[in-house]
Amino acid sequence: MTGEHQTLALLLFSAFVAVTLAITTWVSRKRRGSAEEFYAGGRLFSPMENGFALAGDYMSAASFLGVTGLIALFGYDGLLYVVGFLVAWLVVLFLVAELVRNCGRFTLADVVAARMRERPVRIAAGTSSVTVSVLYLVAQMVGAGSLVALLLGGTSEAARAWTVIGVGALMVIYVSLGGMRATTWIQIVKAVLLLGGTIALTVLVLMRFHGDLDRLLITAAERSGHGEAFLAPGLKYGGDWTARFDFISLGLALVLGTAGLPHILSRFYTVPTARAARRSVVWAVGLIGGFYLMTIVLGFGAAAIVGPAAVRGSNAAGNTAVPLLALDLGGGAGSTGGTVLFAIVAAVAFATILAVVAGITLASSASVAHDLYASLRRPGAKPRSEVAVARVAAVGVGLVAIALGLLARDLNVAFLVGLAFAVAASANLPVLLYSLFWRGFTTRGAVWAVYGGLVPAVVLVVLSPVVSGSPDSLFPAVDLQCFPLQNPGLVSIPLGFLAGWLGTVTSAEVPDEARHAETEVRSLTGAGAA
Repeated sequence: MTGEHQTLALLLFSAFVAVTLAITTWVSRKRRGSAEEFYAGGRLFSPMENGFALAGDYMSAASFLGVTGLIALFGYDGLLYVVGFLVAWLVVLFLVAELVRNCGRFTLADVVAARMRERPVRIAAGTSSVTVSVLYLVAQMVGAGSLVALLLGGTSEAARAWTVIGVGALMVIYVSLGGMRATTWIQIVKAVLLLGGTIALTVLVLMRFHGDLDRLLITAAERSGHGEAFLAPGLKYGGDWTARFDFISLGLALVLGTAGLPHILSRFYTVPTARAARRSVVWAVGLIGGFYLMTIVLGFGAAAIVGPAAVRGSNAAGNTAVPLLALDLGGGAGSTGGTVLFAIVAAVAFATILAVVAGITLASSASVAHDLYASLRRPGAKPRSEVAVARVAAVGVGLVAIALGLLARDLNVAFLVGLAFAVAASANLPVLLYSLFWRGFTTRGAVWAVYGGLVPAVVLVVLSPVVSGSPDSLFPAVDLQCFPLQNPGLVSIPLGFLAGWLGTVTSAEVPDEARHAETEVRSLTGAGAA
């Protein structure tokens, strides 16, 4: 790209950053400083506003960059992410949204601690929430590095590193100054921009093929180098039994993981009632469903128009398929139309990353302050404001995410998100469902459920081909691999549920029937909800 074209793209980046910083500054001046304001935005958002914010939180760099890249490279097998991400919302809608809104105040631990001994439960749930959040943040950081490297016309390691650092700094500013209210408005603006950009690209792809979807798929298969196999299952996950089990493992993680993501659960506290929480999810499902249908067109469009070889040549993991598609649709490299469209899409993708990392950072800092700090503070120590602790925690989480983002810069962002979903489904979902629906659930069961899913999931990732033992690993020169699957969900999710059951049946604690009854009434009716 020429210097003039790079300037245009950077100006669009700067414009979005300026707008979001203005929103953050405006909100910070109006903020009352209370924990409810910082964590939940005062619970003042309407179902439509929160639905757009939920969609904005969920439609991440993994969706816009990673999923389309996987479809462009692997065809049918890339669709697993689309199906998994969308079906997951049925679990959220029918099992989680209203009940979580009625039972908690700010975090997942609030729901579990409502009927258990608070300290051990909050420490376990807080630790798990921070782990999931950091894994999710790493994916966004990797997406940002890939995007800006492409924008600047090269793969300079220094440029990618400074991009990751810059994104980390911005997310800390958003969270520290604006809290949930600023983060929500940033998500709404980002959702509108992302949907608008995706619709425009989808229309252009369909126009290129005169609305003929068959021709689009046939062309994509021809250019893929795999022929009809590109449109059939098995290109990525059908080689042997290990690959097939990986397919099942990833599917389980994607479908069950959403209901355990801390930044999604915290969104249900930003509306005034459980009914509003349910309506928020209905709005989100509609927006997210439309978006994922369009990513299918964009993925196959990138394969048909750009070609998998060019996509892989730009970024081995496929993270730059959409910007390259935009460049081609606008007229190709060097054309004004191509560069303008490329710059707009790159700016929208960058906006996506900034907004999502803000939401995740807020959720993780809330877990640190509201759960871990409150539980681990020494008796008699001078209490500090939860909000002040949360702001400091945002800085710490940001530093960890930056470091891991630099380390994992060559992995596909959708794949990285799959790992975060696996940990969420293994550690958070079992304790959440047991707490809401099992009358005999005990404190030991809750703690065992969290650690019984969290520890195996993390250990299995460390011992998997993701970390070592293959040329595509984080540490290709090291070989610790003894677990064959890339996603641990198939093993760690059942272990989380099993550990929760085992901890409960071996516990001497007598379940508190009165507190369970109170929780049940509150979850179903909203009586006494915050």
